[in-house]
Formats: sequence, C-alpha cells, structure tokens
Amino acid sequence: MPATDYARIERAIHFIEANVRRRPSLDEIAAGAGLSSFHFQRLFRRWAGISPKRFIQYLTAGQAERALRASASLLDAADEAGLSGPGRLHDLIVAIHAVTPGELKHFGAGLTIRYGVHSSPFGDCLLAVTKRGVCWLSFIDPRDHDGDVSGLRDYWRGATLQEQPEATRPVAGRIFRPPENGGSRLDLYVHGTNFQIKVWEALLMIPPGAVASYQEIARRIGEPKATRAVGTAVGQNPVSYLIPCHRVIRKSGAFGHYGGGVARKQALLGWEAFQVRR
Repeated sequence: MPATDYARIERAIHFIEANVRRRPSLDEIAAGAGLSSFHFQRLFRRWAGISPKRFIQYLTAGQAERALRASASLLDAADEAGLSGPGRLHDLIVAIHAVTPGELKHFGAGLTIRYGVHSSPFGDCLLAVTKRGVCWLSFIDPRDHDGDVSGLRDYWRGATLQEQPEATRPVAGRIFRPPENGGSRLDLYVHGTNFQIKVWEALLMIPPGAVASYQEIARRIGEPKATRAVGTAVGQNPVSYLIPCHRVIRKSGAFGHYGGGVARKQALLGWEAFQVRR
C-alpha cells in the first residue's frame, strides 16, 4: 500500500479524534483527509475491507474498554499454552530469540545487519535482519529516514550495518502479506533485560484482534506490582508490530502512547480487529 494512502487514513483518524464530540459526517472526515466521499470510501475498503463508518464506530468512546473485557478469555487460553511459547501473527508463527549475555555485552560486535525501508499498510517501515532473525522493525517518518536509522544504530551499536533493501524486501513481504498455508515461521533476534524479554514474550501471546492492559501483562508475568516497569518495557520494544506492543492499552480503555503515534496505534488495532472478523 502506498505510504500516501496510509497518510490519508491517519489524517482521517486525527480529524475524528479532534472532532469526536460533535460526530462529524463522513463528508467532513473525507474532506479532512483531502478526499471526496467516494474516494474515501474506496480507500478504506481497499485498506481494511470495511466502510469508513464501521471503522469510525470502532474508535468511539468505550469501544476499547469493551475490547479489554472481550479479550480476557482469549488471554486465558494463551496462558494455557505458556507465555514462553511462540505467538501468531495471522499465518506467521513468531518466536523470540534473545542474545546471550556475552553478545549483549558487546551490543552485536561482529554481527552484520542488513536493513531497508519498505511500504506497509501502516506507512513506511524500517526493517533490519540478521542470519538469526528480524532484529528491528519501526514505523518511520518518510521525510527523515536517516533519523530513524539512528535508533537502529544505537540499539545495535557494535554491529556492522548495511543498507540492502533487496535483502529485507522478501521478509517485509512475509510480514505484511503472509502466506495462507499457516506453516511459516519468523524468528526475532533481540537483546534486553530478563524482565523485558518476559514482557515481550507476553505480548506475543495477545492474539490479533485482542488487547490487554499494562496491569494485565504485569499480572501474567508474575509481577503484579510492576505495571510502570511493564509500560517502560513495552515502550522499548525493538520490533514493532511483530512484538505487538500496540495491543496494550490503559485499563481505563484509553489507547495510551505508542512510538509510531497514537493514530497509527488506533489504525493497527482497528485494522486487526476487522481482519480477524473477516
């Protein structure tokens, strides 16, 4: 999906948020996104497979809180499978592999990382891979690719980085256009504290279309008083989307912060919810 298409989706979400109390009409929202109502309808159906009206209903007050309640049984089922097990992203089986303590000490020294920028249903993303798996994914500002690469360099500051989009393009295709045979596996290669890894593994167990609160994640990793630390670990996730930090919202039902912006978080959650229903 062209980045310009997602930019219009995000602009519409911002417009809805800014005018939610007066319930703007579809024509107004379309104009806020810089489109006619006809083209706005087509854009939404191409992006999410639903009408803008249905998607807007998902963003209304109280919907996220209802989603928290509805997700409880799904999370209980995930608990039975074990938090250390792999998670699922549509047809991909996603598993985390953490660096060893010795590798962590040198922040990837001797490691070669290939990276590239690719389009996605949620705007451009920076994707980086090693022979051991995906080691970075972030949604980026199309006007500042260099600034976004600096985050990757800092996280893997001992590694050798090579810009090779031809090497990362097939992986991006698997992530955002996964196969339908259900047997494909995607490995993630990350570094973090033991606590961070536990939190990220817990995030993998939140199914697509479901959400959890920070308090719920803390409880499920056996640290019920560590809600604030869980929030910090969620914010330090180096592999957005694949480790689904966007599926964690506040207990009140507020969407909360997101490194890629709150509008993108809303887009991710709404898109996933309707994909699951389809």
